[in-house]
Amino acid sequence: MQPIPISIEGKILINREVIQGHFLLRVKLAPAFPHPLPGQFVMIRVTQLQTPLLARPMSIYAFEQSGEHAFLEIFYRVAGEGTKLLSCLKAGQEITLLGPLGKGFSQNTGARRVILIAGGIGISPLTFLASSLIEIREPHSLEMTVYLGAQHQGVLAGLDRLSAFCSDIRICTDDGSAGYPGRVTDLFERELADYSPEDAFVYACGPHAMMRRLAELLEENPLPCQVSVEERMACGLGACLGCAVPIKTSDGISTFRRVCKDGPVFDIRQITW
Repeated sequence: MQPIPISIEGKILINREVIQGHFLLRVKLAPAFPHPLPGQFVMIRVTQLQTPLLARPMSIYAFEQSGEHAFLEIFYRVAGEGTKLLSCLKAGQEITLLGPLGKGFSQNTGARRVILIAGGIGISPLTFLASSLIEIREPHSLEMTVYLGAQHQGVLAGLDRLSAFCSDIRICTDDGSAGYPGRVTDLFERELADYSPEDAFVYACGPHAMMRRLAELLEENPLPCQVSVEERMACGLGACLGCAVPIKTSDGISTFRRVCKDGPVFDIRQITW
């Protein structure tokens, strides 16, 4: 069941740069904030500031409830004016959050093998998913493999957190400075035959080009796959239609769906890449 989103003020506990241009934000919230599903997101605005005008969508990296408070974490990359402003905030300052929003990943697939494919900051929602799968599944009933891609070793993000949930992490770098020398989809293509659609399920999040290539690899392969799509959003509630993506319906008709309301998680074969 999807949690009902609320608007709430949060106090920053941590907002530190962990690698070049990538920040970990930890926020303390009232316990009224609903427990999010992996793959959902929040809209963040700096409290009492009028600029930037629009809130910024952020995938949820971690969530926990403890006593009289809830704690939410965001792992983000500075990419524009809004995230640059967010990165300058200090512990003790407040932000406004709207969420949890969107449709999350399907977790009760029954698959014995789970494959996570992350490019860059796409590791954020997949780490939350990994932690949730470990909680709801018996450890011996789940085999998890992560393909993690980055441009170079200096921007490999989130390894410490992810390694707590998965020991099989296959690193890929475009320049060959760490792990497999090439794109993350190149390595996955080489090992695709190792996975059976009868007992494996793929989850992915990353740059558009990465996910388009993944869709091409799965065109003739029935391996099930869900992807978390990143798009610019204005409202986060589906009202403005600014984040629509082209979708193929089951009867072959092309239409559009809102990433913020109908996603951000979709079956990879639904999207017209």
